[in-house]
Amino acid sequence: DHLPLYRQERIYRERHGVDLTRQTLGGWVEAAADWLSPIYREMRAGLVAGNYLQVDETPIRYLDPDVTGKSQQGYLWTYSHPRGNVVFDWQVSRSRAGPRAFLQDFAGQLQVDGYGVYESLARERSELILVGCWAHVRRGFHEALGEGRGVAWFLGQIGQLYAVEQALRETKAGPALRAAVRTWQSAPVLARLRRAMERVRRRVLPKSLLGQALDYALARWETLTRYVADGRLEIDNNLCENAIRPTAVGKKNFLFIGHPAAGQRSAVIYSVLGSCRRHGINPAEYLRDVLERLPQAKPSEISTLT
Repeated sequence: DHLPLYRQERIYRERHGVDLTRQTLGGWVEAAADWLSPIYREMRAGLVAGNYLQVDETPIRYLDPDVTGKSQQGYLWTYSHPRGNVVFDWQVSRSRAGPRAFLQDFAGQLQVDGYGVYESLARERSELILVGCWAHVRRGFHEALGEGRGVAWFLGQIGQLYAVEQALRETKAGPALRAAVRTWQSAPVLARLRRAMERVRRRVLPKSLLGQALDYALARWETLTRYVADGRLEIDNNLCENAIRPTAVGKKNFLFIGHPAAGQRSAVIYSVLGSCRRHGINPAEYLRDVLERLPQAKPSEISTLT
């Protein structure tokens, strides 16, 4: 429920007459995260062993004991499979060091936004194949709506791409059917979109919102069209972004993480709770179950607890 420990401390004291210091509560959170870490590592290994991941990152403030007077900017990087687990990774920067370490054993399709770190990693390693996100393209054109009536046409064409995806979801189409329908219905829309983008781009200012939206899409056209031929891939990164959203509630409530070391504990807990949500599992029941079983579990049994 994203309740900061100082609020929990007050609730226990004022409503239940129970004195639990914030230090005690913090120790319990640390212990729970330590117990859940083997499950976290198992989920992480399972994601990296696959060949399709969606990636995104979100900023979160933290306190560094070596820096007095102000909080620092850290990041929770999110890795997920659309029909699988969600794993968060805590880093104190937005540099490529974090995703490079996380993805060192991964090979396959990586669905991302336009952040340059991913393109840099793909240049380093040919086994990383970037897949673009149409939600970010659509966002750019939506921001440019005030720059002419023609912008609405682009949004309408992108809407047709999403209409195809909606129909495929409603019929629960498998990968082979998704690829066939996209080739039949989406590919002509994409061809029409590219011709129009190239034509309009020649007559708009590069620094205008429309010019930026066109440049973003055209520069990543190959990655944006890869989803058509591969029915396993999604049209966008929205499922990954949805997994990040609960952290925004936490940031609003607790404002910052109290120590850099607490960042990875947060990542472990968010990963377990986010994966429960993905699979439709009651997180309280899951935590109660595994925290009772983990102390007696053998390492070989951890995979049965994910």
